Amino acid sequence: MSEPRVEIHADTETLVTAAAARFIETVTAAQRERGSASVVLTGGGTGIATLEQIRKVPNDIDWSRVEVFWGDERFVPSGDPERNELQAREALLDHVPVDPARVHPVAASDGEYPDPVEAAAEYSAAVHAHLTEHGAFDLHLLGMGGEGHVNSLFPHTDAVREEHELVVAVTDSPKPPPVRVTLTLPAVHRARHVVLIVAGESKAAAVTAALSGASPLDVPSAGAKGSESTTWLLDQGAAADLQR
Repeated sequence: MSEPRVEIHADTETLVTAAAARFIETVTAAQRERGSASVVLTGGGTGIATLEQIRKVPNDIDWSRVEVFWGDERFVPSGDPERNELQAREALLDHVPVDPARVHPVAASDGEYPDPVEAAAEYSAAVHAHLTEHGAFDLHLLGMGGEGHVNSLFPHTDAVREEHELVVAVTDSPKPPPVRVTLTLPAVHRARHVVLIVAGESKAAAVTAALSGASPLDVPSAGAKGSESTTWLLDQGAAADLQR
């Protein structure tokens, strides 16, 4: 796994601009090298703001050759505004010519797989199929919570302890809603490039812990690493403890 690199930006606006630029750079490079690109999206304020920024910036992405996955999903009905899929579509995907067959959302609770364990198994099959054909995801975007969670991998939970499965159901998330489907750290490790986008002083302690060698069981973001690169994009607040 790659060693983390840190970039500190003046504020959340410049952070989001940098994250969008990194997305565009990584996707276009992958398309030049391999013909297509695969991305794993994240939700949250900075994650969705990044997607909104991507659509505003002129770029050379061939959207018809982008495979889209999600790092986690709240297991709620399909029209629920809390779904990361819905937020991502409104922010970006509905505004670019993606191939619907290449967009892979997690099943909703009112869909074909109303049991979250079955929904996780179905998503795992899609992830395995992609990785079997392509070897890796090109880019996995991650936000981070104040206690260091990434995707729906919270400290000291079965999901963050998972060492083999790529996708699991979470039925007791400490952050509502309690039921979710999430990619695991082994799935994060199957990305060539991992980018964490973190804003706010309330997350500074977790940033410092993750970058100082904390156990992923205590601070899950410490275990989020790509095979070729791992980049932490921080605003001044999130980097506050690193600069003291």
